[in-house]
Amino acid sequence: MVVKISDKISQLKADIFKALSHPTRIRILELLKDGELCVCDIFEQLGVEQANTSQHLAVLKKQHILESRKEGLRVIYSIKYPEIIEVLKAVDKILFLQANEAMKTFGEFSG
Repeated sequence: MVVKISDKISQLKADIFKALSHPTRIRILELLKDGELCVCDIFEQLGVEQANTSQHLAVLKKQHILESRKEGLRVIYSIKYPEIIEVLKAVDKILFLQANEAMKTFGEFSG
């Protein structure tokens, strides 16, 4: 079986979207968009257990969305490719447009 390069690229894109497909992971990226944070700061700000936060960080790191470095006993995380924030901004824009459409539709039915 021959795997086409376009199929492989599509799979790699899907893998990135899968890594982004959890609300906690989106929140982690939103926390990190302004700079690096220690895992201890991340789980405190999320209000989620450290083990759960670490699992989500591992998913993002496996897809090379995040990178980490050790600082003594602390693990510091940062966004590897800032372009991922542009993806989130694009989704914000889509949500805004969808909300506007819904409001227009609601206005047509109510008025």
